[in-house]
Amino acid sequence: MTDVASALALLQRGTHEILLEDELKKKLASGRKLRIKAGFDPTAPDLHLGHSVLLTKMRQFQDLGHEVIFLIGDFTGRIGDPTGKNVTRKPLTEEEVKANADTYREQVFKILDPSKTEVRFNAEWFGELSAAKMIELAAQSTVARMLERDDFDKRYKAGQPISIHEFLYPLVQGYDSVALEADIELGGTDQKFNLLMGREIQKHFDMEPQVVITMPLLEGLDGVQKMSKSLGNYVGVDEAPGTMFNKLVSLPDSLMWRYFELLSLKSNEEIESLKRDAEQGANPRDIKMVLARELIARYHGEDAAANAHKSAGNQLAEGELPDDLPEVEVDFEGQQAPIAAVLNRSGLANNSAQAKDMLGNGRVKVDGDVVAKDHMLDTGKAYVIQAGKKRYARVILR
Repeated sequence: MTDVASALALLQRGTHEILLEDELKKKLASGRKLRIKAGFDPTAPDLHLGHSVLLTKMRQFQDLGHEVIFLIGDFTGRIGDPTGKNVTRKPLTEEEVKANADTYREQVFKILDPSKTEVRFNAEWFGELSAAKMIELAAQSTVARMLERDDFDKRYKAGQPISIHEFLYPLVQGYDSVALEADIELGGTDQKFNLLMGREIQKHFDMEPQVVITMPLLEGLDGVQKMSKSLGNYVGVDEAPGTMFNKLVSLPDSLMWRYFELLSLKSNEEIESLKRDAEQGANPRDIKMVLARELIARYHGEDAAANAHKSAGNQLAEGELPDDLPEVEVDFEGQQAPIAAVLNRSGLANNSAQAKDMLGNGRVKVDGDVVAKDHMLDTGKAYVIQAGKKRYARVILR
């Protein structure tokens, strides 16, 4: 298992808040396999990359040797989580919960390691919880405490109705952590109240309280509002590889590292290496292509990732050559020919000036290697020459 400092650095990446960080260090230092919980109410089966932020952090825990619990709230989904809502959320039917849960299950193992994942449904324990136990659970909080929640407070002051069952939701979510013996619970920033309630409920049942890690909401492709299908600023996990590719490489440069932090499974060292490349002048589009290929491989496979640029409508990627290279024969006297003259006579440059310009800017490759303007080619041989991004040929020097 990775040392505590390295593990902590990876787990801190992209997080909004860790409560309490000292407790997390102790849990990591214990050397035992930790149980990491994240709950998903099956209310939105149409998944996008914003939904994968928690799953990516869960996978990082798995890569460090821990086990995660993907909790599908089939019971709590029937209550309706009031988080962030100004009105009572309509509870789902049992059929709706089941259909949405099936969609989640299809997607989860594209990110998580199945051998280190428990998929659980909280109806397992709540379906058998007695009325007496539920009353005992309800006694663990007060109306005043519940009204500390911003959404409840706003609705109360505005005279909008708050149903009693909505007060039960944070308590029920907290009891999930008891039933699952969670060491750590992950959630969005909008879930902080519910996650902290889990700590309090665990203390009531004489358990060591879980560490709470909140993850930020992922900004959409507009770079302003959170990713949402209704806003059209999303990348859907089921979208075609070409569509994903075009969206991700068109991402605003200002969001590039944010997406790497929250969505990539690359190590901190790999991301720092990419940042150094950017500082040294690498094209941001090339760096975004690295992210695009990683995510497309995750959701569609390695072959789709390798050819995503083609399905996106781009015939060739940077530096890629077609299978059917045009062939050009050029006659030269003597045993060698200057590369600038070869470019000019083969039509790979419009004139001598353009040939020299491309050579001076390192934009000419011969058999895959960049060549200088004084480079000489042997006659009687064939070479694959690329000039700039879109001109290429198999040149035979006679």
